[in-house]
Amino acid sequence: MKVDLKFVRAQFPAFSEPSLNGWAFFENAGGSYPCIQFINRLTSFYMKNKVQVNYPYPASMLAGELMEASYKRFADYLNVEDSEIHFGPSTTQNIYVLANAMRPMWKDGDEIIVSCQDHEANAGAWRKLAYQGIKILEWHVNSETGLLDLGELDGLFSERTKMVAFPHCSNIIGHVNPVKEISQKAHKHGALSVVDGVGYAPHGFPDIKDLESDIYLFSLYKTFGPHLGLMYVKNSLIVKMENQSHFFKEGMTRSMLTPAGPDHAQIAAASGIIDYFDAVYEHHFDKNEIPAEKNRALNRLFHEHEQELLAILLDFLRSRNDLQIIGPNTIEARAPIVSIIPKNRDLKKVFATLTEHKLMLGMGHFYAVRPLMDMDIPRQPGVLRISFLHYTSKEDIDQLITGLKAALDH
Repeated sequence: MKVDLKFVRAQFPAFSEPSLNGWAFFENAGGSYPCIQFINRLTSFYMKNKVQVNYPYPASMLAGELMEASYKRFADYLNVEDSEIHFGPSTTQNIYVLANAMRPMWKDGDEIIVSCQDHEANAGAWRKLAYQGIKILEWHVNSETGLLDLGELDGLFSERTKMVAFPHCSNIIGHVNPVKEISQKAHKHGALSVVDGVGYAPHGFPDIKDLESDIYLFSLYKTFGPHLGLMYVKNSLIVKMENQSHFFKEGMTRSMLTPAGPDHAQIAAASGIIDYFDAVYEHHFDKNEIPAEKNRALNRLFHEHEQELLAILLDFLRSRNDLQIIGPNTIEARAPIVSIIPKNRDLKKVFATLTEHKLMLGMGHFYAVRPLMDMDIPRQPGVLRISFLHYTSKEDIDQLITGLKAALDH
């Protein structure tokens, strides 16, 4: 089965917006287009339910119910308990809060392993614990491929290892890491597995229970919704953390990791992402499955479409001896996040030419400074990043290739 792109793109107002007409969007790793279902829910909440929640009058009661629905519906899709879902302002801030909540669990001299393939969100806050008595061990990437070596990870564990932090998929390298295997290695040594899913989740929500991670985080503004971060925290773990909210919130696990309090409107409207997924599922499949099974079916649908387009792009990029592809140059275990460096042309000039061809790409380090350091790639100007999703069309890819030819041959 193939993605019905006409139906899918009809769910995103950006594709019928006159000011965006003719532009092809390839900076999805920085933030996706929002779906109409989320936009409608957010607008409706601000118009009808922008009051304090859970008071005994209709607008307030409905506001609380809408928020509760988001926790429940995301949990069902991700195959976890709704009490294990938490929303915060961003993934970066969520991890900052987690680091402070978890530090009291450990003793001075305890160790955590932090990968050098991560966006700084899942790196910086953990490394700062070095100033609070925690020993940081760096899991470096291969200087040529940008990949993480599991054999090297084995050598980093000790009897004092408490945690391993790593990405499901790097937002520059694009390689998909074997999360379940890494999590099992961590657990074998009595350590926790903390996974940054920001780069991976836009290409299909994971089955978190199957991954066996203890904490999994991603950003909803990269998955068709609001500027919020979602984090899964295993119930048995959060009760060991130090409360980061008001003192009277102690023991209220949904509040303990949101010191500023929840954003009522955005949390309630986030359910629109699940509305979108349900709509795509119902359009493509006749079965009436539970949400976790719907998610698996959508993952397959999205993956096949993205892989088909990724193969076309990589074929072109491999044909050019004037380009360096960062990370793997095949579609195996790779998300459609492709970073490149022109060998013979100024990167900024190439970027400018691509913009002239109505191509929206990214340029820079994308807060993934550490893998660039390991690979000896200057953070300025960094790399050109091409990232796309299941709503991307073959015509978009053709436009990109035409633009790349013009930019490189100019």
